[in-house]
Amino acid sequence: MSDSTPANPAEPGLEVRTFFVRGRNALVARANLSELYVDYYLHLGANGVKPSEVHATLFKRALAAFALHCASRPRNELTAWTINLQAPRVNLFLAGDNTLGAVVGRIFDENVKELPENLFYADIVRGREPKRRSVVAFTEADPVAGMEMFYARSEQRPVRFFDLGDEDFALVSEHPDCDTAWLAALDADAVRKLEKIESTAPLESRVCRWHCGCTHDRMLEVLAPVMRQDAEGLFGESAVITIQCPRCAARHAVTREALEAYVAAHP
Repeated sequence: MSDSTPANPAEPGLEVRTFFVRGRNALVARANLSELYVDYYLHLGANGVKPSEVHATLFKRALAAFALHCASRPRNELTAWTINLQAPRVNLFLAGDNTLGAVVGRIFDENVKELPENLFYADIVRGREPKRRSVVAFTEADPVAGMEMFYARSEQRPVRFFDLGDEDFALVSEHPDCDTAWLAALDADAVRKLEKIESTAPLESRVCRWHCGCTHDRMLEVLAPVMRQDAEGLFGESAVITIQCPRCAARHAVTREALEAYVAAHP
């Protein structure tokens, strides 16, 4: 779900703050995601990717929820979400590496399988523990509804997501002995004022950046098994093929000569 390539230290990313609401026993993660959205659209432009407006809006909403979720989780955790929506029929993929403060993702809008209901997949790796997968079904055509169902069924606690305007977002999640009636009654206006009207304790600030780490060498590694089995089927009469990163949709041009050299060096 992640490689070992470090994020560029010259690009610190945006700040995601977490704080605890005393007396209510709830954790809040909050951030303005304007910078993350800019990086996402620059990435799309650099790679010639043009999602539909509907798909892009859904992905931005999923990305906001995912970034805040990651900031609420342990620092040694890797997370991937695949959110399958049936109307519109699209898969939204997101991956996060808390050791790097990195998030990335892409939209899959071709050959999406028709299913009887929307599905939310969460894959989690913490430290050296084995990967855990959760799959939950949900009904609304909203990635946040999928996240809320995941929290309710797999995390066994409620969560609320709030769009506070001007690309400012918050995630409020239950902790033991939470005032659940208060949590259920929260609205965006109350969340904006939480630090003024409630007793809160700051926890930490984390960096969040758009970062995949896919490289030309990584694409050679991905293509090498196919090259060994069917070089002609892979390249045909072309000297160069283009491969998209499965995590971020970045385009990488790979020459037959370079791939032949890689395979020869890695028998």
